[in-house]
Amino acid sequence: MLFPLILIRLQANADAISALVTGVEDGQARWKPEPSQWSILEVVNHLADKEVEDFRRRLDCTLNRPYEPWPPIDPKGWLEERSYNSRSLDKSLDRFLTRRHESLAFLQELEAPDWNLAYEHLGLGVITAGDLLTSWVEHDHRHVRQLNRLHQDFLVKEISAHSIRYAADE
Repeated sequence: MLFPLILIRLQANADAISALVTGVEDGQARWKPEPSQWSILEVVNHLADKEVEDFRRRLDCTLNRPYEPWPPIDPKGWLEERSYNSRSLDKSLDRFLTRRHESLAFLQELEAPDWNLAYEHLGLGVITAGDLLTSWVEHDHRHVRQLNRLHQDFLVKEISAHSIRYAADE
């Protein structure tokens, strides 16, 4: 039962991310509440790169070559190295959605995967294929919350002459 639920959530999360990003103007896409925080554009590009270079690749490795080391990743380093905040939001979203579609196809093509196959991660210990799969969905959830927060913070900044206190009166 885990696997169909994961597929549904991964698709639903892609739809939610698309809805949160579609129509965002360039200034808001690049805006950061603080210099150390991420912009909407950085979140979308991070999701696109993690889709292929982390979750899909590492899940494939765990299921098919569990004794091989996982390929290295540097998501925080990619922010600057790959100039996420200078990219086009529309193209970045398309790239994420294309990669998610490819990931869903990859997952649907798996034949009787053993979700208990494990990889020994140096920092985290034993990570099963099932752990990796459910972490993929949780990663989405965290970034959906982050995108919502970025929208909220931007709105508060832009409408500083008005209050949002009425929204909490429920």
